[in-house]
Amino acid sequence: MSNMMSPEDQLAELRRGTAEILLEADLLRKLKKGRPLRIKAGFDPTAPDLHLGHTVLINKMALFQRLGHEVIFLIGDFTGLIGDPTGRNATRPPLTPEDVKANAATYEAQIFKILDPARTRVDFNSRWMGAMTAAGLIQLAAKHTVARMLERDDFAKRYRGGQAIAIHEFLYPLVQGYDSVALEADVELGGTDQKFNLLVGRQLQEAYGQEPQVVLTMPLLEGLDGVNKMSKSLGNYIGITEAPDEMFGKLMSISDDLMWRYFDLLSFRPNAEIERLKQEVATGRNPRDVKFELGVEIVDRFHGAGLGARARDEFVARFSQGALPEDLAEVTLTAESGALGIAHVLKGAGLVPSTSEAFRQLKQGAVKVDGARVEDGALSFAAGSTHVFQVGKRRLARVTIS
Repeated sequence: MSNMMSPEDQLAELRRGTAEILLEADLLRKLKKGRPLRIKAGFDPTAPDLHLGHTVLINKMALFQRLGHEVIFLIGDFTGLIGDPTGRNATRPPLTPEDVKANAATYEAQIFKILDPARTRVDFNSRWMGAMTAAGLIQLAAKHTVARMLERDDFAKRYRGGQAIAIHEFLYPLVQGYDSVALEADVELGGTDQKFNLLVGRQLQEAYGQEPQVVLTMPLLEGLDGVNKMSKSLGNYIGITEAPDEMFGKLMSISDDLMWRYFDLLSFRPNAEIERLKQEVATGRNPRDVKFELGVEIVDRFHGAGLGARARDEFVARFSQGALPEDLAEVTLTAESGALGIAHVLKGAGLVPSTSEAFRQLKQGAVKVDGARVEDGALSFAAGSTHVFQVGKRRLARVTIS
């Protein structure tokens, strides 16, 4: 893919998996200018430990790059250097410039598995905010109204509920918006939860006499349970530094429906190719084989070419008939809430006498799911999925969650 594509075709590719483009007509007009657009996305200055949910936004940045545009990976270190000003969170001390620099290097080590370093500009908003005078900040604050700020959902709720809103909280969206002015951004990307702040950028660019940026929001990716957003605390995540076999095994555990969502948000294949795969499944191809293609693509991206195919072959070998006992117990468990935690699955399948014993076995590294060792007690499994659970060498069961 390159910017040889027509503006209309570029827009069709960019639309895939996107929650909202504000405004689509503006984006098409910018694409028709024929110059590389400047794409901005802001990130926290703390050290990242990225999972696939975080990469949804970075994948969209990579698509812009493949279409020939310039990407700015902006680290919000200005607010990071201040720390949490409310004093309500004593556990988050201000970051030193050295901390921020080290964290930026950690980001680069992870994001350059997806982004092209040659087309990526890593920048820090302290570059312009650190130089801004108090008078400059007051002039910036004069460009926005309290009424507009109170349109933000969480501010409105707190105001109606009589909960305090500190003045500095109004400055965060203004600083983020001003970043777009400083960078003269054509497009800003963010999660759906960032929509208000991204629109402040549009409004401030207009106030400063610039052409307003297009706002492109990305949805939050569901985790392995297919219900909740991917999150470490819920144990339904795939970390981008996980071992190839573990990453591949987890991708195989998602439901056939969720697979298409992952294709839309995580795969770099063109739309036409994904449509072809859907047609093949509709006309009888085993969805598992298509899921293999997704698993190979993602493992290759984070671990290097060829390792995806190796993880697939290991997976197939583990589950070929010879690798499992003939008399494998078949168990069906009901998930009242749509998903079951791993400790409850192990107990329900009769592989351990109690959930506390399940957690003990997990801690000892004695538990495998679909042949891959798991130690995360927060892991949960969605209704509609089937997996082989193993505790120790001899206790195995194929469990279907209904």
